[in-house]
Amino acid sequence: MKRLVIVESPAKAKKIGGYLGSNYTVMASMGHVRDLPESAKDIPEEIKKTKSNLAKYGVDVDNEFEPLYIVSERKKKLVKELRDALKGAGELLLATDEDREGESIGWHLAELLAPKVPVKRMVFSEITKEAIQEAVQHTRELDMNLVAAQEARRIIDRLYGYRLSPLLWKKVRPKLSAGRVQSVAVRVLVRRELERLAFRSGSYWDLKSKLATSTGAEFEATLATVKGQRVATGKDFDENTGKLKHEANVVLLDEDAAKRLQTQLQSQSWNVTSVETRMQTRKPYAPFTTSTLQQEANRKLGLTARDTMRIAQSLYEDGYITYMRTDSVNLSQEALNAARKSVLDRYGKDYLSPEPRQYSTKTKNAQEAHEAIRPAGTEMKTAEEQGLSGREAALYGMIWKRTVATQMAEAQLRFQTVTVTVDDAEFKATGRHVEFPGFFRAYVEGVDDPEAALDDQEAALPPLNEQDRLALQALDPIGHETKPPARYTEATLVKALEADGIGRPSTYATIIDTIIDREYVMKAGSQLVPTFTAFAVNQLLETYFPKLVDLGFTAKMEQDLDDIANGQGDRLPYLQQFYNGSEGLDAQVKANEEAIDPRSACTLQFDGLNSKIRVGKFGPYLESEKNGETITASIPDSLAPADITNAMVDNLIELKQRGPQSLGEHPETGLPIFLLVGPFGPYLQLGEKGEDGTKPKRVSLPKTRDPNTITLDDALSYLALPRQLGKHPTTDHVVNAGIGMYGPYVKHEKTFKSLEKTDDVLTITMERAIELLAQAKVKAVVVPIKELGPHPEDKEPVQIFDGRYGAYVKHGKVNATLPKGTDPQAFTLEEALPLLAERAARGPAPKKSRGRATKAASTKVAAEPKEKKAVKKKAAKKATKKKAVE
Repeated sequence: MKRLVIVESPAKAKKIGGYLGSNYTVMASMGHVRDLPESAKDIPEEIKKTKSNLAKYGVDVDNEFEPLYIVSERKKKLVKELRDALKGAGELLLATDEDREGESIGWHLAELLAPKVPVKRMVFSEITKEAIQEAVQHTRELDMNLVAAQEARRIIDRLYGYRLSPLLWKKVRPKLSAGRVQSVAVRVLVRRELERLAFRSGSYWDLKSKLATSTGAEFEATLATVKGQRVATGKDFDENTGKLKHEANVVLLDEDAAKRLQTQLQSQSWNVTSVETRMQTRKPYAPFTTSTLQQEANRKLGLTARDTMRIAQSLYEDGYITYMRTDSVNLSQEALNAARKSVLDRYGKDYLSPEPRQYSTKTKNAQEAHEAIRPAGTEMKTAEEQGLSGREAALYGMIWKRTVATQMAEAQLRFQTVTVTVDDAEFKATGRHVEFPGFFRAYVEGVDDPEAALDDQEAALPPLNEQDRLALQALDPIGHETKPPARYTEATLVKALEADGIGRPSTYATIIDTIIDREYVMKAGSQLVPTFTAFAVNQLLETYFPKLVDLGFTAKMEQDLDDIANGQGDRLPYLQQFYNGSEGLDAQVKANEEAIDPRSACTLQFDGLNSKIRVGKFGPYLESEKNGETITASIPDSLAPADITNAMVDNLIELKQRGPQSLGEHPETGLPIFLLVGPFGPYLQLGEKGEDGTKPKRVSLPKTRDPNTITLDDALSYLALPRQLGKHPTTDHVVNAGIGMYGPYVKHEKTFKSLEKTDDVLTITMERAIELLAQAKVKAVVVPIKELGPHPEDKEPVQIFDGRYGAYVKHGKVNATLPKGTDPQAFTLEEALPLLAERAARGPAPKKSRGRATKAASTKVAAEPKEKKAVKKKAAKKATKKKAVE
């Protein structure tokens, strides 16, 4: 009997077909075969005429929330091929992914194909020969509870977006969107930015000593107490006032007091008065779930959540890892045996845990029947043994190490705290020594705080005993400033959303992509910075729809959907409660639509800021009143809301009023030098735009530099950037300092590092540059996701890469986007060649640059708000048209 097996991707179809043999036909559905309509053109005319709500939302809110499912034009040919293949089959095996969405796709296939043969559900968590053959022998029925939960989730997301997004278009700006989880994620980011905005820095001083034992061994100790009273540290300050907390019984040193104490203690004797030792045991971390994999890949490999999932999907489909969408930390017996054997073979018996170690998940409603993400199969091969390279090898290697580490012995650490007394002051030194590395040999988890030490870092103190006399080598006063709460990174945002029960791990990558694409968030390095648009949208939603962006309410929605999936809840009552009634979404939108004033919704007033911020169609701008006159000025696109100050506001307003300012002429070229303000803030320009369209040289001013203090000499120095600092002592290659899109930087080869606020790009030394470069993360090399082979004409490689806008094929300087819905892993060289030829024939693609030079304003309109520019442009166009008619 011939059997038809349907999976989701061609790569899986090819792999699984090889394992099942000639009695099976394996085909790919290419993801969803049908879905809610994407646009009005997808909806049949008869429905448009008879059912307005169904046509409007793709869901019949008047008839038990029945969805309208449409087979898109691009899927009709595929559906016909599946139907034709089913005609010759005696059984249909639905082998879509083993999660809710996969269950839903399987049900849609069964509904659409209407098979007259037995239908069975085939599930597996890894694509190995053993797992596939096992899955064929142990099929089950479709789980309709999972299907109902997925359908309810899809309907809720559709209604949430379709009811609220048009409201944002009318009241804030076109092309914005609202989403059940997306809007809550934006709120989380805005809240953190508000905390940073409210933060007030506090300053304190202490002393750091360098001490030596009688044997000459050196270590450092920091001032802890003076006259028995603890010295203030950052934790003693109130974040909202920058002053000491009322309950803080501490001594606060300023610079003068620290220097006086330095002088007092330098001539005194230093003695060890206490040595405390404690042992600590560290257990291995649980194996990866989807969210912990995304977090760790972001910390360690610098991968976005989206990139992590793409690479993991490829690894899964090629049979290297188990299914990558899971919230379970469970390991099968097969995995436990393989991991323990690997530990014995590679590290020895001492490093093996006494008993197999299993983990229980803390995530609500985790599907324990699923496994954690681990290497597939029974051999637990390394990335090198699998022949992997590039990003796939890096991610696989991390998964391998984490899995093997779960079956390793605990790490043993020894911590020491030493108290050193001098006169009436005490200094403390802490040390850490790894007594037995245990699982550290295989894996150490990354940290979110860049200043925090990794678990296995050795920082042992020299042998010390009470009453030991010490020699003072150096004693320095050190100034500190408290820091605002750190902005979220992709890793910490995923962690926060999961902790609050918001969304599901499989959706986090899409959520982060969406809020970046909608310009609710801009990335500054690894930080996710909410924009002024995000503030305006969040303000509107919090004011008029507080329940819909409440973290607890959103988490409860996830729980309700989980209850439906577990058979403990019903789809229809849940949807009715969400949408209908006085508290439902529909009533809320109708009640608030007329009440929302667009101008108020787009006006932000930050505490302590002497200006209003308005979010307009073309971006944010300042609005201030001066001598009865309303003055506006554009806010630089790169300025984060929490970083705006009254000094910046005054500068932007003053520069706007002053207009383009000439600082003088360049001594060599004779060209005028202008100080202007553009979308990215104040900048310098050498000369005017040439008659042939050539652009004048421009350089942005650092945020820390007051544009009102810029002299001609300063301007010449900035325009001369980048400047060479010298040659790096390690590589003998030049180190440069300059100003780029993200501000002042130092560069060595391909490594960039932004300067700190206290650094000056014009005066930074080579020594300081080397110190900063040592802190920089080396940018990951862009690795193709698939090699197609040499081009027949020039033998240059043809490769597929993962880009921001999807996968694309590259040959030399020609890039061509893969058609929508194409599986990159199944794409061939034969398919790529005509695509590249067509792209080459059209010439180079237009640039989508948003760099400073392309967006900087002209000298005449440099400081005008973007709304006014648009009005002037429209008026000019109208006048030209009128003149032509006359």
